[in-house]
Amino acid sequence: MYRPVRTAAWSAGLVVLLVVVSLTSAALGPVRIDLVTVAMAMLNAIVVPAGVTVGSASIPLLGLSVPVPGLEYAAVFSFDVPATRQIIVADIRLPRIALAATVGLALAAAGTVMQGFFRNPLADPSIIGVSSGAAAGAVAAIAFPALVPFGGLHLSAFVGALATAFLVYAIATDGGRTPVATLLLAGVAVQAFLGAMISYMLVHSGDSLREAVFWMMGRLNNSQWSDVAFAFPITLVGVLVLCAFRRDLNVLLLGEEDAHHLGIEVERTKLLLLALASVITAAGVAVAGIIGFVGLVVPHIMRLVVGPDHRILLPTSALAGASFLVATDTIARAGPAVVPVGIITAALGAPFFLFLLTRREVHSV
Repeated sequence: MYRPVRTAAWSAGLVVLLVVVSLTSAALGPVRIDLVTVAMAMLNAIVVPAGVTVGSASIPLLGLSVPVPGLEYAAVFSFDVPATRQIIVADIRLPRIALAATVGLALAAAGTVMQGFFRNPLADPSIIGVSSGAAAGAVAAIAFPALVPFGGLHLSAFVGALATAFLVYAIATDGGRTPVATLLLAGVAVQAFLGAMISYMLVHSGDSLREAVFWMMGRLNNSQWSDVAFAFPITLVGVLVLCAFRRDLNVLLLGEEDAHHLGIEVERTKLLLLALASVITAAGVAVAGIIGFVGLVVPHIMRLVVGPDHRILLPTSALAGASFLVATDTIARAGPAVVPVGIITAALGAPFFLFLLTRREVHSV
């Protein structure tokens, strides 16, 4: 029986785990910092709006200057932390940790929804080509920037991911209905086509090959607060809306005909779930590249721990995904050379998933 108190308790415990993992991650690195200093530096980084400023921006074609409003921010805390350590924590490590948590949250939530949506334990956020679409957009922006009509790697990857998701949906939809099997097959075909396009662009990318390949490995190097500002609002809103449809996702597991008899608008709900999962996946992939196994393994782990009810599984998987990616990214940068985090998630996730298979712990959802 579903108990909201149990969901709240598990969620609170996972939030505490995320805080502990984040503090530990911020303390580790070439310069070791004690946890108390890390905590104070993190609190010093918290700011709130304190006023409004008015700047100006010029319109080149018209030669006009127009006022542009902005916000002033003030720090909430002012603990005495050495300037060097404050910069290391607040400007170098904390953006990377926040971005890892955001991307892990997005991928784990999307993976949980996709596994329930397709009723397939092997489903993950990239199953309908979202990651391939993002990769195509990113590689195009890196290797052939003149061909991309809109600026920015993040935006190009985000648009590529969403365009692919809705192309797959349009191909699979016939007469107002979208069979899940057709959607899956359309995703496989589009992924194969995009894979060929990506390979062609990589062959002709010249000096940009190294950057493009590193992006496709999944990396959080040189993370900035602007990356977090791009991905976090989209992810937070998307996950909260998905959580509002947890019961509908449970009902869809019974089959579309039964769900219809139980009062679910099946096609509308399927479109909404697919769109939201695609949007948050696109936001995560756009800022971090292709990071595998987070959306596949984390929902399985949490399903073994909390059960298959999406009313508790979805929020707990999302929070667990945030902690998982922060922890794996800490491992990725702990050695003498920084390794793309996608390599670490695959190196840890694949053996663990095989272990679950040998134990017969991977079941239909």
